[in-house]
Amino acid sequence: MTDFKYLLDSNILVYLLDGVSPEARDRVEACAIGELATSAIAYAEVMWKVNPDDPRQQARAKALFDLIQVLPFDAAAGETYRTLPFERHRFDHLIAAHALSRNLVMVTRNTRHFRAVPSLRVEDWTVA
Repeated sequence: MTDFKYLLDSNILVYLLDGVSPEARDRVEACAIGELATSAIAYAEVMWKVNPDDPRQQARAKALFDLIQVLPFDAAAGETYRTLPFERHRFDHLIAAHALSRNLVMVTRNTRHFRAVPSLRVEDWTVA
């Protein structure tokens, strides 16, 4: 079984795809294989932005998700979600619930979106 440690938010994944954060890339490269995952929700957000008619974008996304496993949003995540403070129109709390349900550190650039989530451990890998 894999011991995931970190759940990457969609904004970190986009930074990695676009190559705009050397700090995030360095942190990802420092992780052991199997430590990184993302939520199916963040995956959907990222893939929505990947142009299906652009083979280069498709290839970059495939390469990224070959390294970072996509975890299904399961019943445990759903049960955790219902305990969190409600905010309408936010996928962030679904992703936070996913991290909490698996006891993972949430990696995001948008740390303020996650402040209201009790017990969530959050790191921003875009800063040195």
